[in-house]
Amino acid sequence: MWDGLVGVAKETYTASLGEGVVPRPLMMPLVRGELVGLIWARPLKTGQDALAGIAELANIAAAAGADEVVLAWETHDVATACELPIVGPAPCLNMVLATRNGHVLHQFPYSEQILSRSPEGWASVAPDWRPTAAPQPGGELVPPIQAAVNFSFTPIELDHPDPFGVTVVLMEEDGYRFSLTEAFAR
Repeated sequence: MWDGLVGVAKETYTASLGEGVVPRPLMMPLVRGELVGLIWARPLKTGQDALAGIAELANIAAAAGADEVVLAWETHDVATACELPIVGPAPCLNMVLATRNGHVLHQFPYSEQILSRSPEGWASVAPDWRPTAAPQPGGELVPPIQAAVNFSFTPIELDHPDPFGVTVVLMEEDGYRFSLTEAFAR
């Protein structure tokens, strides 16, 4: 399963960077080994909004009763959006696999090969994936990612017969983008 999730994240990054866009942080919750779906952060404003918007990804994992979560984010993009120092390699696709008992950080650094530039100066790039470091059990996570990990396993208490469905609707209304698997689609 892990290799498949890494493949999806790398394909998403490759396609988005080719269009001149860095993908927003992504969460992939799992329930008993089954993928719930892919959830991308809503559009984020720099500062506190970005910190909150990334941490709020946890709501879907908590509502689904996830026992594992995978989060993916780009080092420089999250540091810039959250006004944090850059920690670790950049550019780099980071992925954390987390359970209630801990997490393992995986980093996939890349260099950027410029494909083209728009008249406005935006660059379309292709990632050239570099060798990866060993997985880091308990590796340091930036604050909004750590918050998303922590809150993913905190049960959501909603007085509603379908707390997962309500959470999906509310998050979609806030601008989060979902691609749910068939088992979890409404």
